[in-house]
Formats: sequence, C-alpha cells, structure tokens
Amino acid sequence: MYRIAEKESLAPGIKRIRVEAPLIARKTRPGNFIILRIDETDERIPLTVSDFDRDKGLISLIFQEVGYTTRKLGQLEVGDYIRDLVGPLGKHLDIEPYKKVICLGGGSGTALLYPKVKAFWQKGAEVFTITGARTGELVILEDELRGFSNELYITTDDGTYGYHGQVTDILDKLLQEHSDIDLILAIGPVPMMKAVVNITPPEIKTIVSLNALMVDGTGMCGGCRVTVNGETRFTCVDGPAFDGHQVDFDELINRLSFYKDTEDHLCKLDQLAREVEG
Repeated sequence: MYRIAEKESLAPGIKRIRVEAPLIARKTRPGNFIILRIDETDERIPLTVSDFDRDKGLISLIFQEVGYTTRKLGQLEVGDYIRDLVGPLGKHLDIEPYKKVICLGGGSGTALLYPKVKAFWQKGAEVFTITGARTGELVILEDELRGFSNELYITTDDGTYGYHGQVTDILDKLLQEHSDIDLILAIGPVPMMKAVVNITPPEIKTIVSLNALMVDGTGMCGGCRVTVNGETRFTCVDGPAFDGHQVDFDELINRLSFYKDTEDHLCKLDQLAREVEG
C-alpha cells in the first residue's frame, strides 16, 4: 500500500500527487515510469515519475483525468492509499553533456518533460523549453520550467496565453536562429511529436517519449509494441524514449485508438454511477 502524502490541482482536470514510495524514489531517474493499480479490481496504468525526493522517499505523479482510472485516481485524497506501485520501469534518459537542447512538451506531456529539462540544466546545457496547451488555464509547471530554462516559450491553441499557435511554430523559429542545436526532445500527443519530427532535420538527434498502450510493463504482454527503424520494439522495456526519425507514427496512432470505444463506455458507466450516488 502506498500513501498519498500531498495532492494539488495544477489546472482543470490535471492533478499532481506525491506518494510515499521510498524504494522507487531511491532508484528513479529522469525518464522512468511506474505502473499503478488503485485497488485489486482496477486496471493497471503507466504514469511517468515527474519528480522525486530521495531524502523524503516521495515520488510525484502528474495525470490528466481523461479515462476511467485517472478519474478515479483524481478522487483520492491525502491519506488515501494506492494498492500497487511497480517501478521504476523503462529505460531512463541518458542526460549527456549536451551544449544546446530544445525541449518541447504538449498538454499533460509537459509533466513528463519537466524532469528532463531540470536534468539537462543541471548538466550545464543551454535549454530552450517550449510548452503548449489548448488554452491558458491548462498551462502547467510554468514556474518550475522557467527556473531550469534559459528561455521558456508558452503556446496556446486559442491565444489566451503566450504565443497563439503551435509548439512547432516556435521550434521552427529556433531552428532558424540556432544552427548548433545538439538535441531535440519532444513529449506530448502523438500528432505533436510526429509534427516535431517532420520539421526537424535528420542530422539533429530528436528523441520522443512514446505513450503506447501498456499492461504489464515488463515486455511480456506485447501490448506496447511499436515499430522503430523497421523493427518491433516494446515501449516498456526498450523505451519509452526512441529516435523520433525512426518511429512509425501512423501505426502508433492506429494502435492507440484500438480501445477508444471501450474506454468511452467505461467512462459513461462511471459517470452514471456517480450521478446515482449523488
């Protein structure tokens, strides 16, 4: 059992919880994730560890309430317990001593981006961070990202905050202004990551963090398989970070939509149950 020590709302429908998990906090590095199960009857879902405190034994999880399990997770309060936490899983991102990097986060993907931005900054890199959201009220971690970025750009689809447009607009601008970018890191919706790869020159190393469907997190079920450089890879053990120029994004998009109808049905049942209880 893992106790929730802190909880806060970062934006409508986006929450951050800090969970007491000392063994996981001790071993986690930027890029690792966990798989949790709220209780013995629930599904298992992966969440990236957005931050960790080794001294206090806490890990931070940021999630958007978009499906049945994340909505249920959002209903838990400080002092409540999560039944199972497995981790750290996946390959951590090697934070090499890059000189100049561009980090892009879209939507709740910004939560996954933050520990990498922080790590690059602490390694001495010049960091340009771009974060995007649908509207201004959904922008998260602005202060945290600003503290570890040489330049921070915020974009919104509706123009209510920051630049009115897409994160790729700013990326294109920075690529024209800086010819010595060592690395581009993109985390967010698959269409966004695909768009980043499409405008990034192949000679610039471009890393994406994939959010494939996942069950066990150990490479046994095969549910998270993706095609990278023409070969099958498993997101949970070979990733989640991959060379973006080698990822078959069209296949990934199709696989992510496979269970959409089932998920929508579960969400409707959950909403009906809450209305009856209310």
